[in-house]
This record gives sequence, C-alpha cells and structure tokens, in this order.
Amino acid sequence: MAEARQKWGTKLGIILAVAGSAVGLGNFLRFPVQAAQNGGGAFLIPYFISFVLLGIPLMWIEWAIGRHGGLFGHGSAPLILNRLWKNRLAKYLGVVGVFGPIVIFLYYTYIESWLLGYAFFSLTGQLFKAITPEAMKGFLSAYQGLAPGSNLATAYLFFFVTFLINFYFIYRGIQGGIELLCKIAMPILFFFGFILAARVLMIPNIIDGLGFLWNPDFSVLTSAKVWMAAAGQIFFTLSVGIGVILTYASYLKKGDDVALSGLTAASTNELAEVVLGGTIVIPAAFVFFGAAGATAAAASGAFNLGFVTMPLIFGQIDFGGFFALLWFALLFLAGITSSVSLLAPAVAFFSDDFGLTRKKAVLWLGGILFILCQFPVFFLGRGVVDELDFWGGTFSLVLFGTIETIIFVWFFGIEKAWDEIHSGAEMRIPGFYKPIIRYVTPVFLLLILGFWFFQQGLPVIMMQGVAEANKPYVLATRIGLILLFISIALAVRIAYYRKKRAGELE
Repeated sequence: MAEARQKWGTKLGIILAVAGSAVGLGNFLRFPVQAAQNGGGAFLIPYFISFVLLGIPLMWIEWAIGRHGGLFGHGSAPLILNRLWKNRLAKYLGVVGVFGPIVIFLYYTYIESWLLGYAFFSLTGQLFKAITPEAMKGFLSAYQGLAPGSNLATAYLFFFVTFLINFYFIYRGIQGGIELLCKIAMPILFFFGFILAARVLMIPNIIDGLGFLWNPDFSVLTSAKVWMAAAGQIFFTLSVGIGVILTYASYLKKGDDVALSGLTAASTNELAEVVLGGTIVIPAAFVFFGAAGATAAAASGAFNLGFVTMPLIFGQIDFGGFFALLWFALLFLAGITSSVSLLAPAVAFFSDDFGLTRKKAVLWLGGILFILCQFPVFFLGRGVVDELDFWGGTFSLVLFGTIETIIFVWFFGIEKAWDEIHSGAEMRIPGFYKPIIRYVTPVFLLLILGFWFFQQGLPVIMMQGVAEANKPYVLATRIGLILLFISIALAVRIAYYRKKRAGELE
C-alpha cells in the first residue's frame, strides 16, 4: 500500500514555511550591499517594479503549479511539469527543479554552520579578541582552514551539527518537522531582528548612516546594470525558481488558497529584507567606519560584511557580545529555515515518484549528500563553492523559473492557469496581472537569460577569471555537476516509466 502524502497542519504553517524558505542570508547581507552599490533609495524603484512584475507573478505561478501537481500525488518538478505539458521533454526540463536545490544545499549548509560557530564564539567572547579588520579576516580564514597552520576541526564540528539539525527536521516530515521548525524559528527571527534594529537606531548619528544608504541617486535609473541587479535580488530573495515553493505547495489540499497566501509569504519576506536588512548593517558600518569604511564594507561582499564588519561593530558597543549572539542566531535561523526547504524537492521526488518511503528517502539522501558536502568543506579555497553557487544558486534559478513559467502559461494555457491560481482564492487578483503573467514575466526571464549568454556566457564557460591553480578543481566540479544532473534525469526516467506501466499517469 502506497504511503499517504503528508499535508500542512495549518495555513499559518505553510505561509511561514514559504517565508522561511525565502528569508535567508541574502535578506540581511546581500540586499543592503545591492542597495548601497546601486543608488541607495533610488534602488527601491526598480526593486519594487521587479517585485510587482516578476516576484509576485512567479510566486503565484509556483504556488498554483505545486498545488495542482500535489492533487495527482506529485511533489517535485519533473512529473508536475509532465502533468502540465504532455511532452516527453517536460519531465527532463523539470530535473532542473530538483538539481538546483541539491547543489545549493551542498555549500549553503557549510556556510550556515559558520553562523552557529560564530554564535558560540560570541557567547564565549573569543570572537572579540580580534579588534582590527585584518585580525577579524584572519580569524575567519583560520576558522575556514584557509590560513597557514590552521585546521578545519572546529568548523567541521559545527558543520556536522548543522547537517544533523537539517536532516532531523526533514526526517520528521511536514507537520512535525518543517512546519514546527518554521512556526518556532520565524517569530524568533523577527524578534531578534527588531531588537537589533532598535539597538542600531539608538547609536548616535545613526540618521547619517541611514542617509548614506537611502539617500537616492536617481541618475542610476538610466543604467541597465541597476535594473538587472534589482531584478536579480527580487528573484533570489523570494526563493522562486528553485523548485522549493512548488514542492511546499504540493502538500496543500484541494481548494486551499494560493493567491492571498502567496502574497502574504512574499510580503513577509519583504518586511525582513527592506525594513530589517536595510536598517542594521550598512547604517551601522557608516557610523563606526565613516563613508569610506561603509563603502569598502559594501564592496567587500556579503560574507565579509556578516563575518568581519558586524563583529567589529559589536565589539565597540555596550553588551556587544549579547547583540552579536542575537545577530548570528538570527542569521542561523534564517539559514536553517532555508536549507531544510532545499531538501524538500528531492525528498518529495524520491518518496512520491520513485517509490521510496519518505523516511527511507531522507536516509538515502542524507548519506549521499553528506558525502557530496565534503567537497565544498575541504576545497573552499579552490573555487568549488563559487562554482556551485553560480550553477546551482544563480543559473539554475533563472533557467527553471523561465521553464516553469512558459510551460504553465503557454503550454498548460493562460486561461487554465488563471483559473488554477484563483481556485479557492481568498482574494481576486487584479485583471492587469493576467497579461503580466502571460507576457511580461516570461519575457523578463528570457531577457535575463539572453543578456547573461550574450555578456557572460562564453567567459564563464571558458573559466576566464579563474586562477590557474583552481581550474582543475573547477573543471572537476563541473564534471561532478553534469554527472549529478544525469543521475537525477535517469532516476526521473525510471520513475516515469514505472508509473506509466502502473497506469498512474493517465
């Protein structure tokens, strides 16, 4: 007898789970960097236009596709897309929606574990022995095993604990695992965030720091680069194009709302990003390090901002250890609610379509992914993480978002798609969104892909900019990714024909 598919326990549970998937490190680190480098307050104009034209439509599309597939017992992209478009290619195009989140999980979990380690170092005070940017960078390099004479023992311990926490919640299932985690973690995350924001706003001269970030430079609005940056931030912050929301929505019941729920989850993410992410990091960096220091911090990237700049700031304020603990705990909670979601599509595929029980699927997946996670851990300094981040965390997202949108809107059909989104809806979506979903969103996505191929495709493929010493590792990573993609595609083929012979795909 087939194992019964699990369902969400409450509407709040699914909203918090989707919001938890979206609210991640990018909200608090990547967003303020993007704003600081792209016109400050003016950046919000292309940002919110992208939210309206790209983010919200994609959110509704993924919720509707996922719920539709779940009614047929499918929880992952390959056989859901096959339901929408009766073409032999559909299921293989859906492989991207399982491949992408697996690749992201391989390195994201390791980075997430640094947050747990830094929370511990904040508690013990060890973090604040470094009082200069160079010393703090040295502390981070030593922790990562990249400094001469350092080792990975401590970092590996926190990685192992983080890996186990992820699989503990995914093993417990939907209601008892993911939903329970997000119901606890998300309120705590926002509570810590508002405490930190309030503390930053109490810093003398913080108004100047807010002005540094948010004073608008409207001249940037003529730059295509700024509009592309805004679209990219919306795409990645909402966790669309990964395949996660599609899987989460597959556990909805027939007639459950997706219109208002999707909008609520997206709005929750925006609250975390714009209000909290835009208040804490860059304004505080301006007050303590001046305009030049804040600019340098933003230019140094999200990792240095989180693991170098912020600890230095906390080291200069009263009760800094406490606030540093809140900071890294907040980021860890944001990370864990995202990383467990990355496991969902693969678990759903192997349990719904491949024939394994959910717990057996989790155990098999856990063993395989633990082995694969060793590569970003031990070859961090060899370009492996950057390679995984690009193909899994950037390219696959845009590619899959384009695939699912075109299949849903053009092959499944806009009329059926519009009806599917409104089935059981607790709000009526404005009519102008119909042509947006049909034309603007897919064209937007195709343009992003097109510009990438035209401007960056060949240099990336030819490994331009990769250090000579790292090229063998990057090439090995690419070969591994190709083998992983082929393996998933073969598993999809086996699952498809097994179900077809059983008459389950009619």
